[in-house]
Amino acid sequence: MKKTAFWFCVFMLFPVTAHLHGQVPSPDSRFGGRDFFGEALGRMERALEQAEQEPTLEDAYFLGRAVAAHIFALYRPYQNPELTAYLNRILQTLVINSSRPVAFRGFFIMVLDTPEFNAFATPGGHIFLTRGLVEAAASEDMLAAVIAHELAHVILDHGLGMIGAMAFLDEAAAIADRAADFAGRTPEAERLMSFRDSVSVIVETLVRTGFSREQEFAADRKAVEILAAAGYNPRALQDMLRILQRKQGSAVGGFFATHPSPADRIRNIEPVIRQHRVADTGLHRRARFLNSR
Repeated sequence: MKKTAFWFCVFMLFPVTAHLHGQVPSPDSRFGGRDFFGEALGRMERALEQAEQEPTLEDAYFLGRAVAAHIFALYRPYQNPELTAYLNRILQTLVINSSRPVAFRGFFIMVLDTPEFNAFATPGGHIFLTRGLVEAAASEDMLAAVIAHELAHVILDHGLGMIGAMAFLDEAAAIADRAADFAGRTPEAERLMSFRDSVSVIVETLVRTGFSREQEFAADRKAVEILAAAGYNPRALQDMLRILQRKQGSAVGGFFATHPSPADRIRNIEPVIRQHRVADTGLHRRARFLNSR
């Protein structure tokens, strides 16, 4: 059905576009020694097929970089290399004990210099924690819980899940402008074009509107599994949520505008926590946690 509608748009709009560009190519016209009309339609067909495919790890990485650039336009990085290195070591411990230990160019964390309580994860494995959220944590296990929640969003493809339909709609909407010069584009460029509007939507979701309640609950449940597998106390996620619950009354926006209430999340993960018995070894991590402050 998608292809039928797409090709209807192509054949209706291509002559109009060509006319606007001062070109009316015939089937036997040449562009750079190739059949321009046939080449353009062939590339459109391949671009459509790619838009219907699942995004690759490479797609996710470059999409994530674009999202990260938008986030850095809103927040500046927190300049504390030791803290950043410490958080990234926690992240790598969680990653290798997760169900997706591989990303195109790895997973990494950056701290944002704001007192807000919030955290974001892009589809490509870029994770952002605000300084306020990091400072609110009372143990390494709590920090690990926050990171595991964001890692879970990546593993569960919550960011990528919103771009499948967008890729097709974006392709169809732009076809009139792109038809005349498609023959000169590479397949890779065409594929990146299909994701261009996804960036602003993902940024809007991460920073302002948040994922759905069920996606947040699912990320919490997955985070508990990751924490347990890595040897962290899975109840640390509840402990962190209780801290945020106490701060909720005096905070505005950020985490509290983009997530379900801490009380609901605490109840949601209790059955999952009971399935995992992990020895509490937090005291062994206390010194390095305090040294990171």
